[in-house]
Order: sequence, then C-alpha cells, then structure tokens
Amino acid sequence: MTTAVETGIDLADLAFWRRPPHERERDFARLRALDHPVFFAERRVPLLRSGAGFHALVRHADVVEASRNAKVFSSEPAVTNPEPPGWVKHVFGDSMVNLDDPRHARLRRIVSRAFSPKMLARLDAGIHRAAESIVDDVVARGPRDFVAQVAARLPITVICDMMGIPDGIRARVHAHVDTSTAYTGVRMSLPRTVAMAGRNMAALFALQRLVIRLGRERAREPADDLVSALVNANVDGERLTPRELGSFFTLLLVAGNETARNTMAHGLKLLTDNPGERERLAGDFEGHIGGAIEETVRYVSPIMQFRRTVTEPYEMRGVRFAPGGKVVLFYGSANRDEEVFPDAGRFDITRKPNPHVGFGGPGPHFCLGANLARQEIKIMYRELFTRLPGIRSVGEPELLLSNFDNSVRTQGFTF
Repeated sequence: MTTAVETGIDLADLAFWRRPPHERERDFARLRALDHPVFFAERRVPLLRSGAGFHALVRHADVVEASRNAKVFSSEPAVTNPEPPGWVKHVFGDSMVNLDDPRHARLRRIVSRAFSPKMLARLDAGIHRAAESIVDDVVARGPRDFVAQVAARLPITVICDMMGIPDGIRARVHAHVDTSTAYTGVRMSLPRTVAMAGRNMAALFALQRLVIRLGRERAREPADDLVSALVNANVDGERLTPRELGSFFTLLLVAGNETARNTMAHGLKLLTDNPGERERLAGDFEGHIGGAIEETVRYVSPIMQFRRTVTEPYEMRGVRFAPGGKVVLFYGSANRDEEVFPDAGRFDITRKPNPHVGFGGPGPHFCLGANLARQEIKIMYRELFTRLPGIRSVGEPELLLSNFDNSVRTQGFTF
C-alpha cells in the first residue's frame, strides 16, 4: 500500500496547512485517487494528546460510511485533531460533540429545543432586526472589513439573543470567541503551542463561567430565553447541569458562530469571483438562495475535519483498522470528490443533487444548528443584496492558519 512518505504529502504537518488552498486541494485529489486510506504519523507535542497518527478518510463515500457508523467510529475522547489532553474535559466538562450515545443522545435531546421549527420561527424577527442594524452601520461608517462589520456580528448577536446574554457583556463574549478560535489545532513549536493553548483555554473558561453564572440566576428567576429553558426541567424532568450548560454554550458560540460567519465571508468572495452565479442569484434571490448556501458550504467546508477513534476491528477499502486507532474525516476533501460532485472545482449555485458533508456527515452527529445557520445567511444576504446591490469583495481574504476551521480573518469589500 502507498505510504504517506511515498505520496510526499503530510496532513499532520503545519507546513501543509500553510500552503494555498488550491495546492492543498491538488494533494487531496491525489489521495482520493488511491485505492485505500493513507496513514499519517504524528509527532508528539507537549500539552496535546497526539498519538501514533491517523488514517485520512478523504473520499466522500468513506466519510459518509464512518459518519453513519458511530458505534465503530467513536467521537470519544475528542474530535479535534490532535486531541486535547485528558484533563481538559475534567475542567470544562464533556462537550456534546465529543460524546457517543447514550450520553450524546441525552444532551442532544435536551438542547434540540433550541433548534426546533417553533424556536427558529421565533428567532426570525430578531435576525431580521439584527441584519437591518448591521447594514445600517455599514452604510453609516463605510466598508472596511466584511468579517468584522457583517459576517462576525450576526451569528453572535443571534446566539446571545437566544441564550438571553445581557447586552453589557456581549463585547466580552465576542472577544473570548475570537481568542478561542485563533488556536490553530496543528502541531507547532513548543512556545507557540503553550501560548496559544493557554489563551484558548482561558477564553473558553471565561465563556463557561459567564453562562454558568447566568444559569444559576435563571434557575432562581426564569426568563423567556434558552438558558432558562435548559437549566429548568422540561416535561420529562430533563435539564442541563451547570457544566453541561457551559459546554453547550462554548460549542454553540464556536461551532455555531464559525459555520455561519465563514460561509458568509467566503460566499461574498465566491459571488464576486463568479459574476454569472451572482447575476443568477440577484435575478431570483428566493429561488436560488437555498442552492447558493448549500454550494458555498460544500465549496468552502467551514469545518474541515473531525477525528474519530475506532472501537472494534473494521475494514475499509482494504485497510484493517484496529481498536484504539484514529481516523480523520476530511470534509473539505469529501466535498470535492469528483465521483459525487462532477466538475467539483466549479462554484455552481444550481448544483443538484448536492449531498455535501459541510455540516458533518449523516448520522447522530449531523450539525444540530444547520438550519439556524441557513436562516441567518439567507436573511443577511437578502438584506445586503437588496440594500447594497453593488456589494462585492475587494482583494484576497486573510485566512486563519488552521487544519480545523476554514476561517476568514479579514476580507475587504465595497459597495
């Protein structure tokens, strides 16, 4: 079988993720062309629980197969790559994304009330108001950075509205989220690892303390917000503990915020670089916005990968995985698989079918907030393209150096 050394590709090395996206995609295409998953060795890094390495699942079919089979491909102990040390969950609690059933099913059942059709309908007016206010500010102050002025503002505003976060502390929430997502999650020098991991942990801890304190207040005096609903028992007597509430809040802020934020930021660039698709969207916004959102999520894969731990012997395309072994699901590669997406490198808002895995593969860990992200993007784009029909990106985006989060740090724009 072909080895990682023979391919000349190292998905575990920071140098790979420093390269331009089109060069990385060329290497992923080479890996997809092989008849088996390739193993990549990892170097141990202090403060991180890096192991011997992982098999890279880069084909769409392989990612879907592993996603559907959560019994074999476990999310425990963690889905990030490399894994954090064991003490992290003792400090921060178990995040739902790092759990298997039945614990995962219990937490998902409780928090799913935040994403019910009834709750999303209630949020609609608030999202519209936030989008209007954001565009008002852009018009008044002029275009500078699309991420700071638009894409980063809406998701956090919506999440804070859902949770009932007081206005006076929202700026702190935003700053902590930015700090926590700046952590690259790839192997690096020891000083940088220590510094970035420390800032990341401090930001997450601050977010958890903030919402746990609010949860105690809402347990005593409930209000009409999601925190109150989550900390007080529902009809089945289920509620979140303070640690579970803290873990859910940080997951919602980091994962929920980043997906919508980065899809919007990348989307403006894609619509600028593909004027035919932009004209098609402008000509029939309601008819094409759904396809535009799905195609943008496919094309950019806001979350690029998740790790799984093998629980029992399993064979995939001639490779025998042993219990305790690691695989990494590369969503960005799966979403460019030519076997599933003809002309995969083309941005096409009319692409049908579009079975992308940009919200995670099918199975128990499919993104719970996918419909909320879609709703936010649709409303924000409608407001932008209605009031600022000439809006377009300017220059190249500054991307976060990461193997996990396809994040746009800054993007110039004009209208």
